[in-house]
Amino acid sequence: MNNIFAVTVLTLALTLPSQAQQIFDTNTKQRIRVVTVATGLVHPWSIAFLPDGRTMLVTERAGRLRIIRDGVLDPQPVWEAPAPPVQGSDNLHSVAVHPQFAENRLVYVSYPKWGERGNSLAVARGRLEDAKLTDVREIFVADAWETSGNLAGRMLFGPDTTLYVTVGDRDRLCCIGKDDNSLRIKAQSLDNDVGKVLRIRDDGSVPPNNPFVGRKGARPEIYTYGHRNGYGLAFHPETGILWEAEIGPMGGDEINILVPGKNYGWPLVSMGRNYTGTLVSDQPWFRPEMENPRMFWVPSISPSSIAFYTGDRFPSWKGNLFVGALNGKQLQRIAFNQPSQAERREPLLTQLNVRIRDVQQGPDGLLYVATELVSGGNDPDGTILRIEPVD
Repeated sequence: MNNIFAVTVLTLALTLPSQAQQIFDTNTKQRIRVVTVATGLVHPWSIAFLPDGRTMLVTERAGRLRIIRDGVLDPQPVWEAPAPPVQGSDNLHSVAVHPQFAENRLVYVSYPKWGERGNSLAVARGRLEDAKLTDVREIFVADAWETSGNLAGRMLFGPDTTLYVTVGDRDRLCCIGKDDNSLRIKAQSLDNDVGKVLRIRDDGSVPPNNPFVGRKGARPEIYTYGHRNGYGLAFHPETGILWEAEIGPMGGDEINILVPGKNYGWPLVSMGRNYTGTLVSDQPWFRPEMENPRMFWVPSISPSSIAFYTGDRFPSWKGNLFVGALNGKQLQRIAFNQPSQAERREPLLTQLNVRIRDVQQGPDGLLYVATELVSGGNDPDGTILRIEPVD
């Protein structure tokens, strides 16, 4: 196909009452079928599969943790996040399942925690028993207290069962058209968790081999710093290195390959612009001792999540990186010549005109995405979709 937006769309008859299907062409020989797994969700933010392969957990930004079994959404929430002091729609972010879930039944959630200094990002864990999350306790609270601004909060377990957590730059002034570095410059300081990727143990404590453990004036949980708003985490299937996707301002969305202790530049290096139109940095390309992104987007697509495909259901896509996009309203497929060199990018699902909040590979080797129509509110406009091969 020469048209990268894949113009062929066939709406099929329903095979199940809630599972509408559509077929799309792609730039490869692979045709895909998009199946609606669940509807009626309120801004689904994160997906996590249980080891049985039949069950998934889904967070709603409104504060509810939901469960889907065999393609059926339970009408009752598994758990609800603590109610904020003021009504809002941003009460729950990521969900992660412990690598030894079959033995310990542990599930982790991240959400805004409120206090006297505003809010920050909290991580809690509980045990999933009979479709209820019980004994839920906070195990970590980031030192990123502000009255407003992005918290991020994506979580991912590493091969050694340590938990990686993203924290946003908390910049509340950029969104109202002010060029002010006074808050987001905290991403360059090691005495706080603003604009960082953190690494903690599964009980919330700090691993002794973190890069800044023992350094005076540095938070020991910091893994990397100089980030804006990291919403995607994934380990490369060949190198085993952690990759991160973050949303820039106007332009400057990035994919970074994370090296412990390294500085990724924000806001001193950025290829984006402030919302007033001015450059974020007078040195947008490079500064000594700061890491360059492996790829970037100008204009922005607002990457919300990333996942490497490692299954066998899409053989021609094996090793490709899939990027969920909010402003771009697409699932972008990125192929590589080498493990870190992007070869080509293909937008998928653009015909659906929905924001992609999360993308995950399921235990069945298929791709699953969480979608929403708009950015906020408490209306049930979210869906979970499954992507299958047609041939």
